[in-house]
Amino acid sequence: MSVAGITADELRAPADRSGLRLVAHQLRYDLLTVWRDPQSRFFTVLLPVIFLVLLTSLFGNHSRYIHGHLIKNSTYYVPGVATLGIVASSFLNMVITITAQRESGVLKRRRSTPVPAWVLIASRALTSVILAIVLVVAMVAIGRILYGVHLPSSTIPAFALAVIVGAACFCCLSFAVAGFIRNADSAQPTIQAIVLPLYFISGVFVPKDQLSHTLQDIANVFPISHLDNALFKAFDPATTGSGLAGSDLLILAIWGIAGALVALWRFSWEPRSD
Repeated sequence: MSVAGITADELRAPADRSGLRLVAHQLRYDLLTVWRDPQSRFFTVLLPVIFLVLLTSLFGNHSRYIHGHLIKNSTYYVPGVATLGIVASSFLNMVITITAQRESGVLKRRRSTPVPAWVLIASRALTSVILAIVLVVAMVAIGRILYGVHLPSSTIPAFALAVIVGAACFCCLSFAVAGFIRNADSAQPTIQAIVLPLYFISGVFVPKDQLSHTLQDIANVFPISHLDNALFKAFDPATTGSGLAGSDLLILAIWGIAGALVALWRFSWEPRSD
């Protein structure tokens, strides 16, 4: 007998050895599920690539003043589109998937198996983080090969940390927000209505110094702006040192903790539709 690819012998294994095995098996299952879903592949992989090519083609790859100094458009858009990709894989896609599985009874059936709940949650979170990392690596590679975008070696650790913290933050937020969505049909339009305006005022598509102070202040309340700041700092030619955006990472961590607390309160394994 097996549950989502997990054998009965592994479920009976000692706790100190079985935990990681259970997560590894569930992680493989979740990754395959995401990869076999055309909608997930589009929003997670193709859409960010389309945005990067489209934005660079529309506005050209010439240099312009951003934040007071000259930067190539592609150098600005690679971290911006990477931000979009992280949000898409760790938040948008996660909320839609969690809501659909909850309302169809998949989560309820999984919760009734011997697999511990923390294994299922850890696997979903790791799936999002892995997808975000793969996507960001692809964005950096495309930016380097097609547009000559350079990521200094001194800022790579700070960039990697920002990707991981950002993905973890939005993963926690996805579990929290899913608890407020009543049915699968409303999940995608609700999430799109949340993130699309934030993309535009958070520096993903338009430099924030070209927006009004009011819009900048609103954007700075939300985590997308701070993830974009942290990723952009690693690419910014004016950055010196490690490129670590400490205050932005702290705000992302606070949002992630808040999301986890709300998820503990609102998350349900049972269908919530009326």
